Amino acid sequence: MSFRPLHDRVLVRRVTAEEKSKGGIIIPDTAKEKPQEGEVIAVGSGTLNDKGELRALDVKAGDRILFGKWSGTEVKLDGEELLIMKESDIMGILDTPSVAKAA
Repeated sequence: MSFRPLHDRVLVRRVTAEEKSKGGIIIPDTAKEKPQEGEVIAVGSGTLNDKGELRALDVKAGDRILFGKWSGTEVKLDGEELLIMKESDIMGILDTPSVAKAA
């Protein structure tokens, strides 16, 4: 199934939660918190500004983002649990560090 969010909405896949704590203790599924980090799967076309012009969203498919704990609406598409949220629910985009070139 194909899904395209409308307007300023974004389709997000949560990243998988850690199976172990930093101390090496295995965390059962019932005690895990849902991660607040995800990957953008699809974005809407944007919003209209005061002049009636379309403003594109700041995020794009493939971006890794942070969002609020209670952000978005959980949906199940093709057996996969995803989130649909407004762009305003996104706190920021995570930059992946680039590999430094050896001089």
